[in-house]
Amino acid sequence: MTTASKSAETTYTTPSDREILGMRVFDAPRELVWAAWTSPEHLPHWLLGPEGWTMPVCEIDLRPGGAWHFVWRRSDGTEMEMRGEYREVEPPERLVHTESWGGDWPETLNTLILSEEDGKTAMAQTVLYPSKEARDAALATGMKKGASISFERLDEYLRTMAGA
Repeated sequence: MTTASKSAETTYTTPSDREILGMRVFDAPRELVWAAWTSPEHLPHWLLGPEGWTMPVCEIDLRPGGAWHFVWRRSDGTEMEMRGEYREVEPPERLVHTESWGGDWPETLNTLILSEEDGKTAMAQTVLYPSKEARDAALATGMKKGASISFERLDEYLRTMAGA
C-alpha cells in the first residue's frame, strides 16, 4: 500500500457491491495506531463520531473469539451500542471482527489493515455487508462523515500519545 501525500483526509470507495473501504494515513508509527485502535484506555478518546458523544462502555477481549462491546452516550442521555467478535488479531497489522448494531441492522465483517512507511501508518478499513442494499443503507446514514470525524480525532489523539 502506498501512503497518500495528505494525511488529514479519509477517502472512501466501494470496491464491490457489498463493501465500503475507508483509507487514511496517520502521522504516527503503526504500533501507536494499533494501540489506539485496540485498547479500552485509548478508544474512548477518539472513536466518538460527531461532537457531543462519549463512550462510557468500552469492553475489549482482544483475541480470536473474544468479544467487544461499546456504548456511546449523547449529552441528552441518548445511547447507541455496538458489539462484535474478533476473528483475527495480528498485532500491529491486521484486525478482523464482526460488528452488530442490533435491531434491523445486519452484522458486518470489518477488516483493518495497518501498514507503515517512513514512520507514517496507512489504514485500510473494509466493511463487508451481507448485501448491496445493506451497504447502501449504511452509506445513506452519513456514516462516512461520522467515521471521518472520529479519524480526525484519532489524528489529534495520536499526537498526544506520541508526546506522552
